[in-house]
Amino acid sequence: MTQQADPRPAGARRVGIADVAALAGVSPGTASKALNGRGNLREETRQRVRAAAEQLGFAPNSVARSLLSGRTFTVGIITTDSYGRFSIPIMRGVEDSLGVGEMIAFLCDSRDDPIREQHHLRKLLERQVDGLIVAGRRTDARQPLRDKLPVPVVYAFARSANPDDCSVVSDERGAAKLAVEHLVKTGRRRIAHITGPHSHASSRERAIGTTEALAELSMELISEPLFGSWTETWGRFAAAQLLRTHPDVDGVFCGSDVVARGVADGLREAGVSLPTQVGIVGVDNWGVVAEAARPPLTTVDLGLEEIGHRAGDLLLAAIDGHPAPGIHVVSSHLVVRES
Repeated sequence: MTQQADPRPAGARRVGIADVAALAGVSPGTASKALNGRGNLREETRQRVRAAAEQLGFAPNSVARSLLSGRTFTVGIITTDSYGRFSIPIMRGVEDSLGVGEMIAFLCDSRDDPIREQHHLRKLLERQVDGLIVAGRRTDARQPLRDKLPVPVVYAFARSANPDDCSVVSDERGAAKLAVEHLVKTGRRRIAHITGPHSHASSRERAIGTTEALAELSMELISEPLFGSWTETWGRFAAAQLLRTHPDVDGVFCGSDVVARGVADGLREAGVSLPTQVGIVGVDNWGVVAEAARPPLTTVDLGLEEIGHRAGDLLLAAIDGHPAPGIHVVSSHLVVRES
């Protein structure tokens, strides 16, 4: 069998587990257990072996590592967000978490197609992934992948409809509260809410959160929440409608940055000075939208990257035998700009 060329200088021998064991003063079996997290070893022994491996530049063979541990050190990620608005920041967070656990991921896009999703699931299980993360682009509860899967699963952003599953979600009502409190803090008293489709859970939850936050301050919306679509066109139309019925509005909380940019355009075209006469707050902190708006949008960041990071941490814990079922909520934070 032909051996691969050794990248080390001529005459240098590849470091093996026996070299690590000799330097650490333990047997090769003990060294292997220490590096793979197995066995009942003293922490001092594990640290001594790890230090020896680092000193020698030892890199364990991935195939041998898998055989020893019974794991492939891979996970599958299935997303429904084909254009990446939500999946990309979530994936960044997942990758950061998995990197600490020395895992790699297979990313699959189901394109909101249940048949395609099941195809990806079968292929990932055939590859013997150690676990799965399912990332959605909507906050509505979704059906679980399948009952009694052989590996742990964590749902990110879109929670599982099964309360016994592990789901990591954003704080929709908390996001609304942050927006309302900021508007009131900046002197707004006649506040309206313009958001997306009523059929979307995020629209309903943010509307409820808005009403609750105002009630805590002994205030209320100047009109019923205006539900529409996640588009700038809807934002411009809603702004015109709002000015016709409530020309004295001085604050608007919008259910997304895209809607908020449309509202800002509509108000400005009607001669309203922003933010002097009307202040606007959006949701998402989508940089390409929020920073390009006129004026740049103050918005609530839902913590998508942190959702991914938390999902990765929970999956690694579940793979190690420590599952944490239930819903895990990630807090939002306000990003103040000029609107």
